[in-house]
Amino acid sequence: MKIRLLTGRKVLLAGSGRLSGIVKTPVERPLALGAEGFESDEQADRHVHGGIEKAVHHYPLDHYALWREELGDLPPLRQPGGFGENISTTGMTEKDVAVGDIFRLGTALLQVSQGRQPCWKLNFRFDVSDMARRVQMTGRTGWYYRVLQPGTVSPDDLLVLADRVAPDWPLIRLWRALYVHRLNQSELEGIAGLDVLADGWRKYAVRRLKSGRVEDWSKRLDGTE
Repeated sequence: MKIRLLTGRKVLLAGSGRLSGIVKTPVERPLALGAEGFESDEQADRHVHGGIEKAVHHYPLDHYALWREELGDLPPLRQPGGFGENISTTGMTEKDVAVGDIFRLGTALLQVSQGRQPCWKLNFRFDVSDMARRVQMTGRTGWYYRVLQPGTVSPDDLLVLADRVAPDWPLIRLWRALYVHRLNQSELEGIAGLDVLADGWRKYAVRRLKSGRVEDWSKRLDGTE
């Protein structure tokens, strides 16, 4: 599958007074890909962005037309990079990709680690006050990869599926369990035992099973407590 490769440096996010690496632009040269992401790519808040389990962000270009229908021709929707993605493709979405899927890209090997949890910075990026909630509500979230094998990636490289280790767990199923049917015990038990899933996401399931409650998302989605 053909890709668009994108990176971005930390810049001041308009209207927020905060630095962010959410603005990504196309890259036309080969890039080194290490355990925590591409060279020339940055994240401002390393507590919640980046790291080994969120080294590479993939967002389907397929979703852009749907967002334009709903929101109009906003500037971030005019080209890939609007959602902070490093990889943009057409022809694969959260319905097609499962946690644990392994892909070859250039000389690197990537594995799907978790879905993307949208945060309040999307609200400023799009100048839409509830954009993060919209992304979460629709399930059009994109996903992250961990890097199993560092390597070099070129803009003309193909993303090739190499293996599926948990095909019963497409990302859309995880999304439904975490954000729609939020206290379904059997689904939560499955997620808690899904070793290939990022530890942070498995802990959500464990906590819900123990407490019978869903965590408060307001700080992440709205930037408030």
